[in-house]
Amino acid sequence: MVDDEPTQRSILRRIFERAGHEVADAGDGAAALQAVGKSAPDLVVTDMMMPVMGGADLIQRLRCDPATAGIPILAASGDPHLADGADAVIAKPYSWRDLVEVADALLREGRNLR
Repeated sequence: MVDDEPTQRSILRRIFERAGHEVADAGDGAAALQAVGKSAPDLVVTDMMMPVMGGADLIQRLRCDPATAGIPILAASGDPHLADGADAVIAKPYSWRDLVEVADALLREGRNLR
């Protein structure tokens, strides 16, 4: 899970943990790339607008690396056009139920939602 807002990361952590998921988080795309390099996640959930490295750059870098190209990506954005390359986009503001539903579908179906 990648978001530059600590409060938002905390909320998302609680949402996903209550839904039964193990969560690792990062405050920007660069930190997320480092974390993914150490331990590949089953899914990346990313905000799009962040300092240091935004979601669009993160998605592009994950897709360009054969080791991470197949990781499903869920982007949270007010503008879905910013999330090119993501497997699914959820519009902000979103409900926690919708977020978990889309994430679970990506985990079940892999990248077939594209």
